[in-house]
Amino acid sequence: MRIHHIAIWTFRLEEMKEFYIRYFKGTSNEKYVNPQKGFESYFIRFDCGADLELMSRTDVQNTPIGENRLGLTHFAFALDSKEEVLELTEKLRSAGYTTSGEPRISGDGYFESVVLDPDGNHVECVF
Repeated sequence: MRIHHIAIWTFRLEEMKEFYIRYFKGTSNEKYVNPQKGFESYFIRFDCGADLELMSRTDVQNTPIGENRLGLTHFAFALDSKEEVLELTEKLRSAGYTTSGEPRISGDGYFESVVLDPDGNHVECVF
């Protein structure tokens, strides 16, 4: 088995799509729209691993994302080198995105940084 996709509710559907396409080399399908439910979504596909489903619906509540809460806390993208982690981290910082975890060697031996996407989701960049 493998993880097929991870889904994220968002009010910034287009901005989130562009973030994952531009910085994480994803490709998107055409927007799916269900006007009866007020639902719209994109699937962002990556070369390998799980897809990311970005979803928006008119009745979803705006609840802040807390760092220490139950549920999904982060997801990670594997990069090919320490230099790629450093380069992507700086590219995102220069574009105005928040780096919530500076590049470092983690306790489990990964070289990683943590950035926040447009909605504040924690995204690890890992080698």
